[in-house]
Amino acid sequence: MPLLPRRQALGLLGAAALPLPAVAQATPVRIGWLRAPNDITTGRARGTLERALAALGARVEWAGPFAAAAPALEALNAGSIDITAGSSTASIAALAAGIPMQVFAYQKIAPGGEGILVKDDSPVRRLADLANRSVAVNRGGTGEYLLMRALDTNGVPAAAVRRVYLSPGDSGAAFAQGHVDAWATWDPFVTIALQSYGARMLADGAAIGSDNAVTLLCARDFAARRRPLLQAVLDCCRADNRWAQDNTAEAGRIWAEAMSLPAALAPAIGRNNAVPTRAVSDADIAQIGLIADWYVASGIIPRRPDVAAGVVRLD
Repeated sequence: MPLLPRRQALGLLGAAALPLPAVAQATPVRIGWLRAPNDITTGRARGTLERALAALGARVEWAGPFAAAAPALEALNAGSIDITAGSSTASIAALAAGIPMQVFAYQKIAPGGEGILVKDDSPVRRLADLANRSVAVNRGGTGEYLLMRALDTNGVPAAAVRRVYLSPGDSGAAFAQGHVDAWATWDPFVTIALQSYGARMLADGAAIGSDNAVTLLCARDFAARRRPLLQAVLDCCRADNRWAQDNTAEAGRIWAEAMSLPAALAPAIGRNNAVPTRAVSDADIAQIGLIADWYVASGIIPRRPDVAAGVVRLD
């Protein structure tokens, strides 16, 4: 191979010594996104999170999609991601398990976004009628919380109802095929069941007295080391949340597409899930603490975790 002229060779050497492109040098923020209607899913679809973090010299590395909060929190515990989404119930389970995470945003679930469902032709007309019947729930998650809260507030002994522990996907199939009498769940499964499985709402979140919320979560060390970036993520999510509230149909379309659901479900999913997101307040910590108390009383977790320590307070 012929030798290059000296000037050209020096030029190549100089190019090799140049700094790497800014994108490669940017601080990575690893976000685990869920197939779920939340502000992170919105920000991913609209590109807003990438732009907000790029303005601070950071770049997003997406992980997922995760089917639910539990596997996303496993990834966070393993150090594979920095930020993800979940729920109050998932947060309590994670804190009780010793996962080093903190809640940094709180979004109270709309009453129609969760509840206990039965088939339209079911003889079950009130919560007390669930005695001696089976209910599909996800173990230690929102479904089990909704059922236990509903039974307690209506004076039905927990032992009188058979809990069938299934994943949300398996619960839907069991409910649709009549293998269980009821299903305690949340959106989008509520919308799917009402529109596709011949379901009716036996009791929504308000009737149950649910304190559950969507939460945004981060690794504890990320909150300590990268607080300005975490604040930027929260600010971006709140902006996307305001957009979703003003554009529920379009937000529903984004969420339905992310979850590979029919477009016909988008309007209801948008209405159920475009509700305000905020930084965590003292009142929110108290509500999460109520769920922790329920979990301990119901034997779902052995002891109450330190809820306040599991929260990072942002502006």
